[in-house]
Amino acid sequence: MYRTHNCGQLRAADIGQKITLAGWVQKSRNLGAMTFIDVRDRYGITQLVVGEGAEASLKEAADGLGREFVIQATGTVVERAAKNPKMATGDVEIALTELKVLSRADTPPFTIEENSDGGDDLRMKYRYLDLRRPPLQRNMMIRHRMAQSARGFLDREGFLEIETPFLIKSTPEGARDFVVPSRMNAGEFYALPQSPQTFKQLLMVSGYDRYFQIVRCFRDEDLRADRQPEFTQIDCEMSFVEQDDVLETFERMARFMFSETLGVEFGAEPFRRMPWSEAMARYGNDKPDLRFGMEIHELTDRAKSRDFAVFNDAEYIGAVCATGCADWTRKQIDELTEYVKRPQIGAKGLVWVRLDENGDVKSSVDKFYSAEDLQSWASAIGARQGDMIFVVSGGRKQSLRVLSELRLELGERLGLRDKTKFAPLWVVDFPLLEWDDETARFYAMHHPFTSPKPEDVALLDSDPGAVRANAYDFVVNGVEVGGGSIRIFEQELQARMFALLGFTPEAAQEQFGFLMNAFKFGAPPHGGIAFGFDRFCSLFGGSDSIRDYIAFPKNNSGRDVMIDAPAAVAKAQLDELCLVSTAE
Repeated sequence: MYRTHNCGQLRAADIGQKITLAGWVQKSRNLGAMTFIDVRDRYGITQLVVGEGAEASLKEAADGLGREFVIQATGTVVERAAKNPKMATGDVEIALTELKVLSRADTPPFTIEENSDGGDDLRMKYRYLDLRRPPLQRNMMIRHRMAQSARGFLDREGFLEIETPFLIKSTPEGARDFVVPSRMNAGEFYALPQSPQTFKQLLMVSGYDRYFQIVRCFRDEDLRADRQPEFTQIDCEMSFVEQDDVLETFERMARFMFSETLGVEFGAEPFRRMPWSEAMARYGNDKPDLRFGMEIHELTDRAKSRDFAVFNDAEYIGAVCATGCADWTRKQIDELTEYVKRPQIGAKGLVWVRLDENGDVKSSVDKFYSAEDLQSWASAIGARQGDMIFVVSGGRKQSLRVLSELRLELGERLGLRDKTKFAPLWVVDFPLLEWDDETARFYAMHHPFTSPKPEDVALLDSDPGAVRANAYDFVVNGVEVGGGSIRIFEQELQARMFALLGFTPEAAQEQFGFLMNAFKFGAPPHGGIAFGFDRFCSLFGGSDSIRDYIAFPKNNSGRDVMIDAPAAVAKAQLDELCLVSTAE
């Protein structure tokens, strides 16, 4: 065999054993009479030593090793003279008797260590080398443990793991599909699934009342740190359930995964539930970070009716209070102002009110407002001496978005977003529909199969924009980790929903006839949820980027720079698919 132990396994109890290790050379140090070699695998590092009196051939072989050579080493476990408490194997070393080079290696383009000297682009190009580094190894282990804990929980809850197709039909709603030409059906295309939504609903019609799948999904959309063109979901569906049943089940799953993977336990109280309208009003977004307070407060009525036109012309005026920040310098305030004026945030400016420790009130607008006016703002939002208030005005939607970004940035600068703490909640009661002025039509906020709240169904005809969805998102630390809904299962209600979304009966039948026809044969009430598995992993690992938790991710342009994909294909392949390339 190539090895009897792995490189992170040996301890003082193994002293005296003859063992064989195999792995990669982390580093080699020739000290003249002795040579020390660190050999590494995914389990850890063990020190090898070629001592005085070793055979010349063994010494020569050891001195000829380079970084990342793959070796097989045999010897005896001995106590280490200079112990290393930072290594799990730091009490022992291997006195070598045999050394074999299994594979030679070129010098790697960056160091394979905890902190590498390689930049992101270089490490993406040589991802197979980056994956040898301990941070990436830990990330892959977290991903594995999370997948196993989710599978184990769902299996014990009676869920069946069932695979659904990857080659499906394109649908017009949601993000852009990746399309796949069909050689055997000229001029026709498959689409890669953005989710297994319709198939898991069909499984409910088929009587498989508890389904799950850890499934790859695909969306052709612009990328950022928490998005990839291909991603993984923990996809689940249940029959004969209402919203509380789904939330209770998957709250228990989340608790189990936190406990099993991180050892994090939550109290007996259920996770908080917050209506979407409350989340927007108090935090400015539908995925609030509850690790800290600093809620948004509306000041529209209090701040108007003076000579300050910026406020008088505004639809909405809102503020956040930065506790203990009255001593901030003008430079710090200006930096924060420039931050919210960035194009991706879009603020036109930032008004500040300083509540000094001595009781004085100063503001960037104090020529328009008296000290009493400004104190009334402070009282309305619970600010005290020593605090700083930041105020934003404009359209309601835009102002809340700016205040949300401002709140998060303040939380970051004040050290309030501790990645070792977790604040989970359920956001519920989303709007069912969103109106788009450009196309003059409604769009589904989640997807067209989301059920309206039973008490709001009557509003579908009279006031569709006021209808609340029977939908829910699982949010942790400002990250939307999962989302789902109770589904429409009555054919008539589904047809009304399609009509609201602008589908003619013919178009609805063409796109989704298979699902509507299935409902004719007896569909149970059902609902489900999908967790963004990559996001869940990055949350557990304390990273803002899901790329760190995907073995072979794409870059921000959707390219795999390691294999150089996407790439052109031969004309013969295009001819087989009845396609013509328009690329120059």
